Amino acid sequence: MVIKKENLEKNGSTSTSTTHINVRVKGQDEEKIYVFRMKKNAKMLRLMEYYNKSRGVEWGTYVFLTVDGSRVREYHTPDELELEDGAQMDAMLHCDSENVAFEVNRGLLKELEDMGFSMARAAWALHHSGNSNLETAVNWIVDHENDSQFDKMPLMEFNIEIESPTPSDDTTQARANELREQARKIREEEETKREREREKERIRAGKEMMETKRIAEEIERKRNIALRKAEKDEEKKARDKIMLKVNADKLERKRKRGMRPETESASTSTPVAPLDSKRIFISLPSPASKAEEMRECLRSLRRNHKDEDPRIIRKAFETLLMIVRNAAKNPDEEKYRRVRVTNRLFKERVGRYKEGIEFMELCGFKREAASEFLSLSTQDADISRLRDAAFQLQSAITNPFFGLLSKEAQDF
Repeated sequence: MVIKKENLEKNGSTSTSTTHINVRVKGQDEEKIYVFRMKKNAKMLRLMEYYNKSRGVEWGTYVFLTVDGSRVREYHTPDELELEDGAQMDAMLHCDSENVAFEVNRGLLKELEDMGFSMARAAWALHHSGNSNLETAVNWIVDHENDSQFDKMPLMEFNIEIESPTPSDDTTQARANELREQARKIREEEETKREREREKERIRAGKEMMETKRIAEEIERKRNIALRKAEKDEEKKARDKIMLKVNADKLERKRKRGMRPETESASTSTPVAPLDSKRIFISLPSPASKAEEMRECLRSLRRNHKDEDPRIIRKAFETLLMIVRNAAKNPDEEKYRRVRVTNRLFKERVGRYKEGIEFMELCGFKREAASEFLSLSTQDADISRLRDAAFQLQSAITNPFFGLLSKEAQDF
């Protein structure tokens, strides 16, 4: 470290320790220390000018501070600053925003320190409160007690022209406690108010959420009602359409058989109305033909096994229809007139139903003696009967209500 000594006396006269002191100046931006010899009652202007000249900078580039952070003005003297021989000052760059000094009231600063606050926080409080009064400064400290940035000592200069009265220790402590209590109450009131506002906001948000949920549920309920109504209407239309087709098919079959319909105009001009489940049908007994026996046999097959999958019953009807058609188309070929009852497919589809075997016997098939075949002899191969059987099977396959309604209703 280089120490450069300068004598500020113009004539270089001899100085004594009672009238002169040595002042050390250390720059912020270098390690060199300047030592100046000056009178105790001389103004600091010459020291500042000489230091700036030695550093080769303009006036105002540096701000001079004492060890306690007080700013040194050009009109101050060592006696006013209470500097002793060998005292050191710091030369801080004025352009550094963090080191710009601000004025504080020495009396208020001392009172805050007596209350137990650090000098750094007290200085910041006085600066931000405008050195107005003690209460404002304490409130500022309480509001910023968690801000660590104010723990750093700022640059400051004392306003020595305005001094605050120095109260007694008891009065100071009581006043400090009172101010802290006031600040605490203010914070509690503000926190209570904020909590009340937050609670109101939560209640409002909850109500909005519940209302939105209610509206969504109402829309979903109405949509489900509309869907169910549309499904019922569609189902009713489909059922009515099927019943009209069934009744029309029955009338057509009666015409083919030579049976006269009850009213000729009913089938041509007016659609047949859906069946009324409460309507009572009365039919006169008539001799049963072979075709009616076949039809009743198929009804029994469907009715006795209505709990089974309709597709399985339909497969049985289709298998019987294939056997009957092959026999009717090829009456001279024996392979179409014989069926092995132990055949796996036949047994799964037809053979396991008693009504299926009975229907084949009505068609003319007979079990061969000591054999596992059902055969249709050439004498029993009645083409007309086989065609009637095919017609009954076709009706059972195409009519979705076959065997599920009463016999009178199906013949209507």
